[in-house]
Amino acid sequence: MKRIFSVSVENRSGVLSKIAGLFARRCYNIDSLVVGETEDHSVSRMTIVSSGDEQIMQQIEKQLNKKLDVIKVKTFEEQESVCKELMLMRVKFSPNNRKDIIETCSILGGKIVDMSMTYFLIQFCDSPEKIQLCIRMMLPFGISELARTGTVALTKCAD
Repeated sequence: MKRIFSVSVENRSGVLSKIAGLFARRCYNIDSLVVGETEDHSVSRMTIVSSGDEQIMQQIEKQLNKKLDVIKVKTFEEQESVCKELMLMRVKFSPNNRKDIIETCSILGGKIVDMSMTYFLIQFCDSPEKIQLCIRMMLPFGISELARTGTVALTKCAD
């Protein structure tokens, strides 16, 4: 089971280390971790995707709530949220496959953000599952470098 923890924390040095230490000490798995400032500069949001059984997920939430620097913890499932991830990928092209790479990139919703005489730098921004699909589809062309942000998520809007 995967769960997303949206953790509002005080924007101070050392907070990330304390949270990561909590996971390390208890051998909890972190699938993805993204940290960024919120609209309030004194508060950061940590989006942590973790996996384990229900008991582990409950323990993680309890332990996060005990931390002094933690302001608020929200947990939710992937289906209750909008999840996005950013990926940059460098792909080598040749005259033979250039058109195929451009076409595949377009179909997958990617954007070529830079290029040289032999490489495309392609940006993808989508759900983690679609990012995995993009990687699988571009592998045959020869990915030379790849960087991913990790998952950012918010619960879906409900009126």
